Amino acid sequence: MALGEPLAGVRALVFDVFGTVVDWRGGVAREAAAFLANHGADPAEAARFADAWRKRYQPAMEEVRSGRRPFTRLDVLHRENLEGVLPEFGLDAMDVPGEELDALNLAWHRLDPWPDAVEGLTRLKAGAIVAPLSNGNIVLMIDMAKRAGLPWDAILGAEVARAYKPTPDAYLRTAEILAMAPEEVCLVAAHNSDLAAARNCGLRTAFIPRPMEHGPGQTTDLHPEQEWEVVADSLTGLADRLGL
Repeated sequence: MALGEPLAGVRALVFDVFGTVVDWRGGVAREAAAFLANHGADPAEAARFADAWRKRYQPAMEEVRSGRRPFTRLDVLHRENLEGVLPEFGLDAMDVPGEELDALNLAWHRLDPWPDAVEGLTRLKAGAIVAPLSNGNIVLMIDMAKRAGLPWDAILGAEVARAYKPTPDAYLRTAEILAMAPEEVCLVAAHNSDLAAARNCGLRTAFIPRPMEHGPGQTTDLHPEQEWEVVADSLTGLADRLGL
């Protein structure tokens, strides 16, 4: 079954994952609460811990994007960022066994899907290839998919393209790996900036707002900032729009 309007000619739907398909904040906070309690810190700070850890995500990738650092998979960046964030919560990495930090770092492998994600992806894959176009590394994406039941056709992303979004190579190499022209690929994302970068590379675009990605009081990415090809309120809503 091919996709019709407004995505006629699209052969692959590729997805931002953190925030669009899975709830990174809730999953990281859940595991951080137990970690903080075990080390004498306040488990009520777990959501703030998740936010502080995530705040280091873009700066760490920028070191790679800028060329100041060779390509380094996200698991390694997350682990370094975890050690860096501990002092903000009164903890010292030297006082925590390395295996405990390694276990907490795997929280990013165990994130829960948004309630519509599995059904939505299952329906969408009837009309196109579905795959992640994430900054996550391969084993992270595989572990997450197996735990959450995400029915990807392939695992793509930064480690395959050797580039972090929004670097153009992240989008263009993904299309090349799929043996498709950029316009045959549609990025589905909850982030306007991600979609803008993909559009600049010739990809088609679909916006799915996730107003709780950053918790209560979120002020960004609540509405489309351009006329994306499709806007839907969920992945199941996107399937509805595409007749799947």
